[in-house]
Amino acid sequence: MKQVNILEAKTDFSKLIRMLETKKEDSITVARNGKPVAKIVLINETPVSKRIGVAKGKFTVNGDFDADNDDISNLMMGGKL
Repeated sequence: MKQVNILEAKTDFSKLIRMLETKKEDSITVARNGKPVAKIVLINETPVSKRIGVAKGKFTVNGDFDADNDDISNLMMGGKL
């Protein structure tokens, strides 16, 4: 983890981002007068294809999961879905 002051972060922003992208740093802390105030981290987006089905087989739903939908709808909204 690297710490830089605000002026350095402003001046070298592209360089700092490149350090994150190339994995030279995992995060960069931005400080004002030596006191940390913000953290810059790389966003690791998981492709949709790897998110869909991620919970498959992790749990089971017993019985008819939707059996009480009408009752719940009547309680919350006063009518059917």
